[in-house]
Amino acid sequence: MTKRAPFLRRRLGRRLREIREGANLTLTEAAKRLDKTRSALQRIETGVTRADVHFVRSAMDIYDLYDETLLDEAREAAKPPWFRAYGIEDFGYVDVETYAASVKEFSGLMLPGLLHTEAYIRALFAHSRRRRSPEQLRNDIEVRLIRQERLTSESDPLELTVIIDESALRRDIGGSDVMREQLRHLGEMAALSSVTVQVLPLKVHSALDGGFTLLSFHDRDEPDLLYVEYATGALHIEEDPEVRACRLKFDRLGVEALSPDDSVALIKRISQER
Repeated sequence: MTKRAPFLRRRLGRRLREIREGANLTLTEAAKRLDKTRSALQRIETGVTRADVHFVRSAMDIYDLYDETLLDEAREAAKPPWFRAYGIEDFGYVDVETYAASVKEFSGLMLPGLLHTEAYIRALFAHSRRRRSPEQLRNDIEVRLIRQERLTSESDPLELTVIIDESALRRDIGGSDVMREQLRHLGEMAALSSVTVQVLPLKVHSALDGGFTLLSFHDRDEPDLLYVEYATGALHIEEDPEVRACRLKFDRLGVEALSPDDSVALIKRISQER
């Protein structure tokens, strides 16, 4: 499976393509003027290959448009991502979530990762198909906890809306103590202004279709992303019909689910049953 190009490189490449098209230059014409092959320029515009500051300056000269923000974006895209310090090399979900403004997640039969407690994460990872060394386990837990900080961040907030299947609340992960703490934590997180939690009752069977995540970004030109995880990998989908279909499905699930207040009340009742 082809790895996804880093988010910042893809965004910069898209902007370079847009100003090339604004200059009425084809990919072949621009590549010749920039002393690149057509395929090399295409890889830059799709984010597969990094565009350094020198290339961006040359491109702006050829396209007769100067934009200082493009140079800033090139410098930023050249920096290693924050999660690489924790041994994560793949530019997958963590990369795109880092730059998302909002996340809408239907977690299916699982609880959403951004609302996990550390004890629940440890219990979940203990049953994961992926084998982790003690160091990898520490790093993966730390990365998830760092991601959660955006839910309470004032400088870089993330708006999170989750729909949870009731069965995920009742599934015993790590034992009663871990689950009581996890359910109590869900209720506390639901009280945040940045977080909306709804529970899909057991009598509703829409959860059987599986989970998915929709991400939106601050840049209005950045297309919404549909993320779907499966047993051996994940899909990143930007095709508008599929994204729109899942957005409509999420809205329908929201109608079928309990209200946020009733959802928190149910979470509390299930916690007290343990």
